[in-house]
Amino acid sequence: MPPVSNVSSSRASTRRSRTAVEWPTCGLLALVYFGWLAAVVLHAAVPVWLLLPVLVFLTTLHASLQHEALHGHPTRHAPTNEILAGLPLGLYIPYRRFKRLHLRHHCNENLTDPYDDPESFYLARADWSQLTGALRFALRVNNTLLGRLIIGPALALAAFYRKEWARLHRRCGQARRVLAAWALHFAGVAVVVALLVYSGFPVWLYGLGVAYPAMSLLMLRTYAEHQAAETADARSVMIEASPFFALLFLNNNLHFVHHKFPNAPWYRLPALYRSGFAGASEEDHYYRISGYGTLFRRYLLSPKESVPHPYRRTAEDVHYAVPRAGGSGQNRPAFALGGNNSD
Repeated sequence: MPPVSNVSSSRASTRRSRTAVEWPTCGLLALVYFGWLAAVVLHAAVPVWLLLPVLVFLTTLHASLQHEALHGHPTRHAPTNEILAGLPLGLYIPYRRFKRLHLRHHCNENLTDPYDDPESFYLARADWSQLTGALRFALRVNNTLLGRLIIGPALALAAFYRKEWARLHRRCGQARRVLAAWALHFAGVAVVVALLVYSGFPVWLYGLGVAYPAMSLLMLRTYAEHQAAETADARSVMIEASPFFALLFLNNNLHFVHHKFPNAPWYRLPALYRSGFAGASEEDHYYRISGYGTLFRRYLLSPKESVPHPYRRTAEDVHYAVPRAGGSGQNRPAFALGGNNSD
């Protein structure tokens, strides 16, 4: 077990070290926007085999910076962070919806729960039993790494959009918040599309050749981020990644540390890891993978785990898996992306 004193002192140090403006994050945001805009404007002069990977990298890195922004970086002013990082280079997910659902995900006691964790890929056993054979097959494929990279974004987006549509049909304050988030998102998408059209960059190529692969790269990170476990500390992974993936994911490969210190900026996570958790082992009930190469070797074609959740909301909890009296069944989890429809 990591020394408790080290963890406590690291937590206190993190609180003291928060600055009004985190310039490393600001600088990285500026580089990403500059690089993205240069690649789009100069796309005709760059071979497509080089152009698309560069744009995928920058768009994925921007999504990692959006994750930083919703956690209160690079400033202490949330609207400023949204202005700095909210432009939807990835096209598909509104920043405000990502923020609201992701912060709900940070309840460590509910991690991986198919109803209470909005980022869970597990299903309750009772809901699993009601799926068609074709959908079960798709979700099993989605639990392999190759499947997650290829069909994972499509499944997750289908589930997300279905639940967003259900939220919009509620005549309440939640529906107004969702509508406002989507209105802002469409305004941002209009800016991105206008830049693409002005530069002569095919919008369809950007959607299929940049935005979708960028979401696939993000799913490489999220594929092993969490596992179902009886103790909260064993549910979030620590992966000692190469410098490339550490930068691309802004050190969220050390995901357990991020969940312990959700307000710590990305560039402090490695020091927090070394000071308190570098020696943590699976024998101490932690979740570790030696690197993304290991992840590929183990799970490229083999499911990391089953789709039905092994501990919570099993078939015995049938009252969680059917519509409430007089309800429409909207509190059941969607396939491929868990969590109920509460906001």
